[in-house]
Amino acid sequence: MKKNFVKNFPAVLLMVLSVLAISLRAEASGLFGPLQTVSREQGGLNTAIGYLYHEDTYKNGESYKIKQNEIYSQAAYGAKNIWEVYARIGVSNMKIAGIFASSDHFVETSQDDFEADWKFFGTLGAKAFYPINEMFGVGAFLQGTYYFSDFSDHVAITSGGVPVRTEMKFENLRDAVFGVGLQAKLPCGTNLYAGPYLYYSEADLSLFSGLYGTEYAEKHYTVKNKSLAGGFAGAEIPLIKGFRLNLEGQFADRFSAGAAISYTY
Repeated sequence: MKKNFVKNFPAVLLMVLSVLAISLRAEASGLFGPLQTVSREQGGLNTAIGYLYHEDTYKNGESYKIKQNEIYSQAAYGAKNIWEVYARIGVSNMKIAGIFASSDHFVETSQDDFEADWKFFGTLGAKAFYPINEMFGVGAFLQGTYYFSDFSDHVAITSGGVPVRTEMKFENLRDAVFGVGLQAKLPCGTNLYAGPYLYYSEADLSLFSGLYGTEYAEKHYTVKNKSLAGGFAGAEIPLIKGFRLNLEGQFADRFSAGAAISYTY
């Protein structure tokens, strides 16, 4: 019985990590991907294109629910089936629901939501993997993301019958993530992975307005992600020779999910 428990322990651990991932609250930008590199064992390059629908909650007294669509291209180098470094460049838009909505019946706004067009971001990361046996392994990763441009939007605010054009900026958005997890390789070649991670993100929120003495008065402050720990789970599926499909969910008080296609040279 003890021998069977030891044999099945990695499978039990993967199930536990999956449940833990679903129950934890946070998420970060970008797919983490499988814990083991998809590069050739002797060393080589792999590339990917991906998409992530990302939701997050930032706070500074008030909470702001943020939605993003991210499209990116990635280049990575790995070797020996145990390590990989990668760089990513992409674009993202942003929507913050209800941030312009007024609580004053005598103040009107031309829109309730903050919406900004596509801005560039970059990500650098590294991962390491240790095989327990032919089927199971454990891994860890570290990645950081920075947005090179500021997200901004304008709204017309009418107070006392006089409309005032106001600008809001979501500036210097950045995040850092460290995670660990368990990965299982199925006989068909599909890899399943799951685990928890630590996550920190912040940005500078600025409102430029001449409406002093109102809720739209000029302000500048830093907002941070609501939770510092989260969970992820995903699957990496072989396609035609050299190509693989990666599906991943990041579980939080708001859900994020994405997909990527990679190619191993």
